[in-house]
Order: sequence, then C-alpha cells, then structure tokens
Amino acid sequence: MAFPDGEHRSVCRICHGGCAARLTVAGGRVTRVRPWPGSPFSLGRMCVKGLSTPDLMYHPDRLVRPQKRVGPRGSGKFVPVSWDEALADIAARLDGFRRETGPESVALGQGTGRHHYFHVIRFANTFGTPNWYEPGLANCFIPRITVSNLTYGGFVAGDYYGEVPPKTILFWGHNPLVSGPDGELAFPVKRALAGGAYGIAVDPRRSETARRCGLWLPLRPGTDAALALSMIRAIIEEGWYDKEFVATHTTGFDDLRARVAGCTPAWAEAVTGVPARDMLEAARRYALDKPSILDWGVAIEQNPNSLQTVRAVALLRGLTGNLDVPGGDVFGHDLVAAYPVLRQALPPDALGKRIGADRFKLLGGFRAFMPSAHIPGLFHAMRTGDPYRVRALLLFGNNPLATVANARGVYEALRALDLLVVADHFLTPTAALADYVLPSAFWPEIDQLIELPLVAPQAVFAHRKVATVGECRQNELILSDLARRLGLPGADESLTDILDQRLKPIGLTFDALADRFMVRAEPAYRRYADKGFRTPSRKVELSCKALSRLGYDPLPSFAEPPESPVSAPGVAADFPLVLTTGARRPEYFHSDGRQSPRLRARRPDPLAELGVKTAAKFGIADGDWIRVKSPRGAIRMRAKVSQDIMEGVVSIDHGWWFPERGSFDFGAFESNANVLTSDAPPYDPAFGSYQLRGLLCAVEKE
Repeated sequence: MAFPDGEHRSVCRICHGGCAARLTVAGGRVTRVRPWPGSPFSLGRMCVKGLSTPDLMYHPDRLVRPQKRVGPRGSGKFVPVSWDEALADIAARLDGFRRETGPESVALGQGTGRHHYFHVIRFANTFGTPNWYEPGLANCFIPRITVSNLTYGGFVAGDYYGEVPPKTILFWGHNPLVSGPDGELAFPVKRALAGGAYGIAVDPRRSETARRCGLWLPLRPGTDAALALSMIRAIIEEGWYDKEFVATHTTGFDDLRARVAGCTPAWAEAVTGVPARDMLEAARRYALDKPSILDWGVAIEQNPNSLQTVRAVALLRGLTGNLDVPGGDVFGHDLVAAYPVLRQALPPDALGKRIGADRFKLLGGFRAFMPSAHIPGLFHAMRTGDPYRVRALLLFGNNPLATVANARGVYEALRALDLLVVADHFLTPTAALADYVLPSAFWPEIDQLIELPLVAPQAVFAHRKVATVGECRQNELILSDLARRLGLPGADESLTDILDQRLKPIGLTFDALADRFMVRAEPAYRRYADKGFRTPSRKVELSCKALSRLGYDPLPSFAEPPESPVSAPGVAADFPLVLTTGARRPEYFHSDGRQSPRLRARRPDPLAELGVKTAAKFGIADGDWIRVKSPRGAIRMRAKVSQDIMEGVVSIDHGWWFPERGSFDFGAFESNANVLTSDAPPYDPAFGSYQLRGLLCAVEKE
C-alpha cells in the first residue's frame, strides 16, 4: 500500500501517553516526527522518545520478517519464514494444546497500555483461556482503578486541561514530568506548576517533578499508608475537611475517624521519616488551598498491602471534596463504547481455572475490573505444572525477562514452555528464547483509537497508519488472523468494524474521525450532584461495604513491608540499605529504546542513585561502577551520587538490557532490577500485589 507524501496528523504511542504528532512522509518513509500544535493535552510538545521514532522504526536491527527458531531454545538461531507458514504452525499447535490439555494451558501476555491491549483479551476470551496478563496489573494501575471504582464509582484524573487551574498538586509516588502511568502528559503538569500551583511531592527521591515543588516529603519506601493515614487524621482533627461535602456525599466518616485516631504526626514521623511539621503542612495545603489535584503513581501499589495503601491515599480526595470539580480530580466521559472483548465467549467454568482467581478476588475474580491471571502463579505453573501445566505463551510487546519480578524464575519458566511466540519490534532477551518471533508494527504503522487521558478520557483521537516497514503487522491483525485459523467467535469482524462499533455513540466512523482527528467532550463537573456517585450507597464510601462483603477490611490500615529494616532486622544486618526499584528516565519506556543512538547517547548506562553520605560510607564516588546486592542476587550499575534522595535509600533504574551485546541473552541479568526482586509471598489478599519497593540491599564499589 502506498502512502501519500506530506505531513500527517497522528498520536505518538511510543509510551501509553498520546502526544499529538506531525509525521513527515517521503517516499513511503517517515522522515521526521514533530509535535502537532493543536492538542489541548500535549500543548504542541513531545518528548525525546517520540522525536526519536525514525531511529527505532528504521533501525537496522528492526524485525521485518517472521522468524522461526532452528537451534536449541535460547541459542538465538532463527531463519526467516512466511507469515502463512508461521501462523499456520502456531495455530495448529495452539489447537493441539486446546484439545489435549484445555485452553487454559495457553496463556497470553502483553506490554503496558499498548494499542493492542483489549484485542489480546478478546483473543483470550474467544480461545477459552482465562490466563492473560499485563506486566503490571496487580502492581500497577489495577489497584488504583479498582479502589477508585469501589470508593467513588470511577477513576479520576487531574483536571489540567480546564479553565480553572489547580492551586495545589499532591504528587504521590509519581513523577509525571518523566512518566505518566495514567496517561496524563508532562506538559500540562509543567504548565500548572509554572502557572503558580503549589506542588507537594511524596517520594524518597527528589525527582524531576519534586524539584519543581514547594514541599518534598521523602519517606521510607513502603510506608505510604502510614503517611496517608496520618494526613487523614490531621485533616479530620484539625477541621480541614470539607464539612458540607462529607456530610452530604460520603458515608463511613465516624468509622474512619475512629480508625485513624492513633495515627498521630509523631507516629507517622517515626514510621516514615517524614517530619511531622511537613506532613501537617502538606495536609493543610491539600485540604484548604483548593482546588487540588492528587496525582498518584504505581509506587503505592507495589507492596503486599496494596489495597489498603491505595485506599488510604484515595480517601484524601473524598474528605476534601476535590472530586469532579474544576481544577481538581475529574471523572472521564464515555465518549466511545467499550472495546468488544467478547467476555461472553469465555466458558462459564473458565473463571475457576484462572490462576490466582481463587485467592485474589479483585485481580482475577468476578468482581475484578479486568480479570487476569496472577503473574507469579502463572510463571510458577509454567515451571512446575502446579496447579496445572501452562504449555504455551503468546507475548505481544512484552519482555518479561527484563520487566517481571524474579528474573531468574521467569527465565526458567520460559525455557520450560512447549511453545513461546513473541511479537515485537526487536529481538529482545525474551524473544531470543522464542519458537517464533513475529515483526510487530510500530506506532506510525497502526490504525486505532486513542483515548486521553487513559481510563478517565476527555477526548478520542483517530490514529491512522501512514507507513509500513518490511512485513511488519499490527498486533491486532496478527491476533485476528490466528483467530480465523482457529475458527474463533468474532474472527470475521475486521478491525475497522470494531473501531466503527466503538464510535457509534458519537455518530462517527473511523474514517470520519480520521478526517477530524479528534473529538473532545464538553467539560462537565459535579455530576454527582443530581445522581450521586456510582457506588451502591451513591456516596463516596470512606468505609467500603463492598470490600466488607468480599471479606476485606472496609477501612484502610498500615502494614510494615515484609522485608524492611523494621520487620527483618536479621536480613538488614547484611543488607543495611533500603532499595526502591523502577526509577523512570525520560529516554526510555520500560525496556524499550536502548537501540536508539540518540537516546543511548543521552542515557548510556543503568543508574543506581544514592545519597552523598550513603555513598561516602561505602567509598563510592559519582560515576563509579558498583554492585547492588539483595538476598536474591547482585547486579552492576553506575552510581549517581546525589543530594536528591533520602539517605539510606538506593533507587535503581529498571528494564535494562544491552541490545549491542549480540549474545543470546543480551546481558539480561547484568543490570536487571528484577534479579534483586522476588515474586514470592506474602501477597496482597485482594490483588496479589507483592513487594517491589522498600526491599533490603547492600552496595559495594567494583
């Protein structure tokens, strides 16, 4: 297919944000990527990742033809094959597994928030397997979505785009100037702070966002719930809560007040390390200097007390009335219909076979927002056959060897599979273990709808394909082709049919929206005034009855992380520092982008950030190569000695591997944060979340 030369409007999806872009096409190639000035969300700006798109799209190592493994698993020996040969064999083998050991013996995985997200779920449902995953879910986003739904009936996002600017922004475990897990973009956040909004950052690092804030609360990783509970107590006891809103629109206030009675500022300071005066100032400003946005991130979900940590933070919005008001946190609009994932095609008995569903009701059970498998349990089943053998794994834009906890265990699980299929842009450490590697389309090569912000959308964009590279295919089309070969329900429905179906509520087709590019909802606030909130009580549930019915505590609480200086003093004797993983850098999205010369020149090495006093204690200077060790292993990182991190804490980048190595594993274990993490219990009882932050570690100079 020939694409016309010239400029084309598009939406960058190099991460799961959505900055509006102008793509220059010449001779069928994307030659330049620039920001489109007309977006109210990206404000005519783009980050360096998006601007580097041509580097990656036309990189000489880009996968452009299907590849079939011909050597031993992990040898990296592949030969090119046709799409028909690859998909015919994959479909035949999947059909065999389905007949021999049941559809649940096939699992699917995918990368964070990608365009194919719901199509992967659709394929899983129609194939009959309940076992699909996305690398976060239990530890990223699902706790915040589910808690928001249970507490106030829907997910909310900061109103950075309206006519009333926020006066206060509380950034909790979140660095949106570098990474926006909820689809909010850095540029409106910068505008709000530059326009006079007072920023408060809860983070052990003085991150890029925290450096623009008036107040920084460096807390010991894993103690967020203690800080939130103490802030709740202060807001209540000091009378800073919105009395009219609480009286009219909440339930459970007295129970909450009793629960936090002992969470004094002095108690919180002893637990978290945050000075009581700073906690009180943060609570006062957030509650009184309104409208306020609470911009939260994944840090509060990555612990075995995920449910109650997220609940504690979420209740701050309800107490202060900063919900669905101009300049506060607002609900999204149902502009388009939900993606037709064909959940009804999943056999009724499949729920009981979903790995983890029996233990984690809000991750894999019937009350889950997007029911999925528990990742530790799924990889355990691949390794051991317990509770049954998972024989095949299909991955779309996912590199679990670099991005999932317990990297060594992931490696063993992948090697134990009968069939591993990876669709990606490059041969990653995970893809090097595959039986088939399929070349995925890059974001300028796809058709899809993009809603912004993620989950609480205010607008929908048409994302139109403008180029193709080699034989690369959009992942949705790969899945649809497999579905047709397997005779699955809905297989004859084209992607255009699906997109047109989603756009029916606004009376447009995909082609018509592509001509307009974007439809934005009319601003609407305080929608709860007439009909209440979308909860059983029609109110904000400070004490949540639905949680009580499911057997969980209806009120938030703090639990010390299982591996910490407090709970594991014996381990701390050998590993005296506190480790926080997952630091984001502006050049990379998870494990993506290390091939780009432009990005790699800016960020060539994996970093471990530690304080000046901490570094001096261990004889480490800025720029030294060091070993970071945990009870599970050791990795190699370059030291970044900084005054912008809490002393005694080590923060490490995640997602690192080395494409330039060319060996079978690309150095996948050398600087991989997940060599240091564990996916072992204890787990959060509702979501199955596990500890990725606040772990214990030691450092030494090489």
